[in-house]
Amino acid sequence: MLACLDWLRTQTADFEFVAIAPGEGRLSESLASRDIRVIPWTPANGDVALIEAIGLADPVLLHANSLAMGRLTGRLACQLAIPTTAHLRDILHLSNAAMADLNRNQRLIAVSQATRDHHAGRGLDHERIAVVRNGLDLEQFRPRSPEGWLHRELQLPAHSRLIAMIGQIGLRKGQDTLAAAAPAIVRAVPDVHFLLIGERSSTKAESIAFEQSITDQFTEQGLAPHLHRLGYRADIATLLNEIQLVVHPANQEPFGRVLLEAAACGVPVVATDVGGTSEIVVDPVTGRLVPPRDPELLARAVIDLLQDADCRQTMSLAARQRALTEFSVDRAATQLLEHWKNVLENWQAATCPS
Repeated sequence: MLACLDWLRTQTADFEFVAIAPGEGRLSESLASRDIRVIPWTPANGDVALIEAIGLADPVLLHANSLAMGRLTGRLACQLAIPTTAHLRDILHLSNAAMADLNRNQRLIAVSQATRDHHAGRGLDHERIAVVRNGLDLEQFRPRSPEGWLHRELQLPAHSRLIAMIGQIGLRKGQDTLAAAAPAIVRAVPDVHFLLIGERSSTKAESIAFEQSITDQFTEQGLAPHLHRLGYRADIATLLNEIQLVVHPANQEPFGRVLLEAAACGVPVVATDVGGTSEIVVDPVTGRLVPPRDPELLARAVIDLLQDADCRQTMSLAARQRALTEFSVDRAATQLLEHWKNVLENWQAATCPS
C-alpha cells in the first residue's frame, strides 16, 4: 500500500491521503516520512474511537488495508455516509459473521486470483471481489552487481553461497521445512549459508516454540555455523543483490511480497506451490516450485540451482522481465485508483443488518 501511495501522490491529484493507524511504530514512521497525516487509532481503542477518527479525517472513501480491518469497516459501513473498500491479503477460513461483515464493503481487493477464488468459493460475494496484484518500485528493487558487503558483514569467505529466507517467522511461512532440508543441501554444497531474515510477530506459545525450533534444528544437525539470523532488515532491496537464491517454503501464501522483490532484483527463487505463488514464480522459467512440507524435493531444487550458475542467470533475466511486465507499482496503483473511482461513482449506502 505504501508503494501505491508513493506513486499516486506523485502521479495524480485525484486523492489526498490521510491514515488512521497506530500513532507509534514503523508504520507511523513510514507515513510521517511521507508527510501523510496520521490520526492515531488501534483496534484496542474500539469502534466508537474509530468512528471519531473517521470524522476527523473527513474522507470521501474509507479503505481498509487488511482483511481484519475490512471486516471492521464492513461492520461500520451502515453507520457511515461514505463508501468503504478493503484489501484481502490473507487466505483464511472465515466464519459466516466475518463474511457478512466483509460483504458490506462496496469493493474487496484480492492480492491474487488464488485469494479471490478461495474467498469467493466460501461465500464472499464474487461480484464485489477484484484482483489487483501487488506491485513494486522497480527502480528501488533492481539487479545490481554484488559488492560483497554482506559476506563481509557476516564474516564469511567471498565464495560462500548465500540462501535467504525472508519474511515473518511463523508456522505459515514454513521455515522448518528448509531447516529439515538443510543437511542434504550442505552435504552437496558445503559452502552454503542460510540467512533467516524477519521477525516473529505472534506472542502465542506455539509461535515462540516454532521460532526456537528453527535454531534448534540447525544446532542438533551440527549446522549452527551455517545459520545466520539477521532479524528485521530495512535494506532488502540491496541485500537481495548479494545472495544467490531466495527460498520460500511457505505452507500457505496469498501473494508473497518477497517473491516479487526477488523477481525484480533478478534473484532466482525456490518456493512451494501454494496460494498465489504460481502467479509470480513460473516453473521452471523464473524459479522452481515444489510441494509444501517436502524437505527432500525442496533440497533437490535448491541444490540443482546452486550447482548450475547458467540456469540461475537465465532465470534471473526472465524473472526481472516478468517483474517489468506484470508487477510494476504504477500498474498496481493505477488499477487500485480505478476501483476507488468506480466505487465513488456507483456507491449506494449500505443496508444495516436487522
